[in-house]
Amino acid sequence: MEKVIRTKVKDLLQSDPGRKVTAKGWVRTRRGNKNVSFIALNDGSTINNIQVVVDMASFDEEMLKKITTGACIRVTGDLTESLGSGQKVEIQAKEIEIYGEADPAVYPLQKKGHTLEFLRSIAHLRPRTNTFGAVLRIRHAMAFAIHKYFNDKGFVYLHTPLITASDCEGAGEMFQVTTLDLNNPPRREDGSIDYSQDFFGKQTSLTVSGQLEGELGAMALGEIYTFGPTFRAENSNTPRHLAEFWMIEPEMAFYEIEDNMELAEDFIK
Repeated sequence: MEKVIRTKVKDLLQSDPGRKVTAKGWVRTRRGNKNVSFIALNDGSTINNIQVVVDMASFDEEMLKKITTGACIRVTGDLTESLGSGQKVEIQAKEIEIYGEADPAVYPLQKKGHTLEFLRSIAHLRPRTNTFGAVLRIRHAMAFAIHKYFNDKGFVYLHTPLITASDCEGAGEMFQVTTLDLNNPPRREDGSIDYSQDFFGKQTSLTVSGQLEGELGAMALGEIYTFGPTFRAENSNTPRHLAEFWMIEPEMAFYEIEDNMELAEDFIK
């Protein structure tokens, strides 16, 4: 049998009809009647789905019953012009292989919309939704643009530690990192916790900023930037406070305040 290499859904949707193709992905929906079934297939390469048309008489009925929302399948067939609205092409299925089933009785994602509160409870599956798929793609594009901007400016990307003994901001609102037994930590004679017995031999926390290490890098490399996760143990449940976020911190040697302002303005633009 001739082997057909898998083509991403994104590329299939931009292709001309008239060739044999193979697509692999997860079933978003399946609908139809006793004669024909329509499968919306998505592989993550685009937020859009490709429609797979299945002639019910050509496939085992019990196998088709297993193709439910969330199932992972491989489809090989002919890429043809779509007769319906909403898509230019579709796949007329000739072969279908099920990689993984999804029990509709327990699989939580359905065609209907879901609240963000509900999606938080199924964090392992929420990247499959359109909402989180779009968010992750936007984050990717923004991160790529940030790196490209500073690289084009001649900056060096500096990796700063996430676990640190330094409180850069001086506020003391840091998440502590320890391997000590919290129920029975070792103590000194004065009753204070003996962090010399901890993993690093001292009290350590998650970083609130890479600024200190960034400044050291700038004194050697001239112009650097940090871009990574930052943690703040602020006891504030508001839309403006985050326990974890990603922060950009450029550090430059020989910059005057006007230079800093111009860089910030140019970056935002």
